[in-house]
Parts: sequence; structure tokens; C-alpha cells
Amino acid sequence: MELGGLHHVTAVTGDAAGNVAFYTQVLGLRLVKKTVNQDDVTAYHLFYGDELGHPGTEVTFFDWPRIGPALRGTQTIALIALRVPDAAALRWWARRFEQLGIAYRQERELDDRPALAFADPEGQALRLVADARGVASTPWRRSPVPPEVAIRGLHAVTLCVADATPTADFLRDVLGFRQIGSYPFPDNAARAVQVWAVGAGGSGAEVHLEERPELPPGRVGIGGVHHVALRAPDAAQQQAWRERIRRAGLAVTPVIDRYYFRSIYFHVPGQVLFEIATDGPGFAADEDPEHLGERLALPPFLEPRRAEIERGLRPL
Repeated sequence: MELGGLHHVTAVTGDAAGNVAFYTQVLGLRLVKKTVNQDDVTAYHLFYGDELGHPGTEVTFFDWPRIGPALRGTQTIALIALRVPDAAALRWWARRFEQLGIAYRQERELDDRPALAFADPEGQALRLVADARGVASTPWRRSPVPPEVAIRGLHAVTLCVADATPTADFLRDVLGFRQIGSYPFPDNAARAVQVWAVGAGGSGAEVHLEERPELPPGRVGIGGVHHVALRAPDAAQQQAWRERIRRAGLAVTPVIDRYYFRSIYFHVPGQVLFEIATDGPGFAADEDPEHLGERLALPPFLEPRRAEIERGLRPL
């Protein structure tokens, strides 16, 4: 039994229209599903990914305009890293950011991988990393970004914690991660970010761990991350992971049917919210692949409430 890497990362926006514009027209990802937060149907849940939104390519957002800004600190996911195919692609992105007036910083990651750090218009910390490895993906055909330099999917998430040891122990002993190295903090070379990998490892299967005892606890909000999801290939393995996490003494939700995938949720030591999601059924379960994300999609159990739900949403 082995996790397959990152499934998706879910962050928070307060401006759904601006969010769509940035992630589709600037970053060139496809809006593969426009639906609602199933636990708060007054909020959009927007999914971006490759042509079909394959697991491992998805960045998603809850639209919560009244939640307030994220507070940077511990107990949070501090950064979302996305993969591009090579250093030439990274140079293309640097030129694009300069043309669009987007501030960026050149960085180096594990194994001297080149990277660009930047933020979306609401302050969400992002990083593009050049790495030829990673989950197979199909760039969006109608993207404004050429396919040879397109974002290929998730690379890693960075957890910010006050004490790295309990989180590291859980990643290793319960979830089956292994530490594969470290690299200096971008702003403090005397300190190191731990790199943990699962499954086959490589881009899309990494969690980076940043110990920051000097910071206060953070808070989820606009411009911050809500949770990260890991991949289980099927419901049977997901159920086995649920039992393993429960036996380790953590509170874990029952399996929740999200229609596009099934989910369980739990807080790891360090208080970051994790999810384990199944790879299927996928986003084409209720839409033609040619028209993903073009209309409000509701799973069957919410469809009877469509009129009520649409009245509560801002037009998008």
C-alpha cells in the first residue's frame, strides 16, 4: 500500500473572477470544474489543472470573500510549487512575468533545481520549479501558454511548523514518506528545508517541511492554503489508509463522497489539514471533456437545489 503523491491543493480566494483570470489567462491552466464547496454551497469551488484535470495537476480554490486575509505562520501550508519541464521553460516564464509586471525571485531548490518564486494577485505564495520528472499531464489545448513551456502539475507543498519532528515522524511512520534531502531557506542559508517524498518520489510526490519556531500560528484566509490532498488509487486503499491513520491515534473523518473523488480528512501533527483522495471517477463524470468548467456543475445530490444555489452565488 503506497500513496501516489499529491492529488490537489486547495487554497482560498476572495475574488473568484480575478482568480479565474489569473490561473487561466496568466498561468495557462484550464478551469476544469466550476462547482461549489459541498460543505458551504454559498461558495464556489474552482478546480484548475491540465486538459482533463488529472490527479496531481490540480490547484483548487474556495471563494470566501468575507473570511479576511491569511495570516502567515506555523500550522499552515506556506507555499504551492508547480512544475515546468526544464530550465528553458523557466526562462520563458521569467520573461512573461516581466512583460506582465509580476514580481518574481530566482531561487534554487533540492539538487540545485532552478525555481521562480512569485505570488498571485491576492498574495498566494507560488513557485515554478524546473524538473523533467513528475506526473504525466496533457497541457490545455486552448491555453495562452505554449504547450512546450506549460505548467505540468503540482511539484510540492511547503508546510510551515513550529517543530518539524512530530510532523516528520508522522510522514515517515504513518504515511510512508522518506526524507530525500534538504536545501537552504531562500532567505536564510543557515537553515534548511527538509524534503520528504512518497511513492516513486520526484516532482509531484514531495512535501517540504520548514521549521519556524519564531513565528506565531497562522490562519487560513484569502491568499493562503486550506489543505493538501494525497492520492489513493481506489476506495479500498483509501479505507486502509483511514484505518492506519485512526490506529496512529489521529482523528480522521469518515469517507466522504465528493462525486468526482472520495475523500478523508485529518490534521497531521503540526496541525496542517491533509486529505487522501481517490484518483477517480474524475471531472468528466458529469461533463463532456470538451466543455469542462463552462457551466456550474453540481453533483447529483445537490442538483435538486440548483436554483437555490445559483441564487446565492455571484455571477461568474
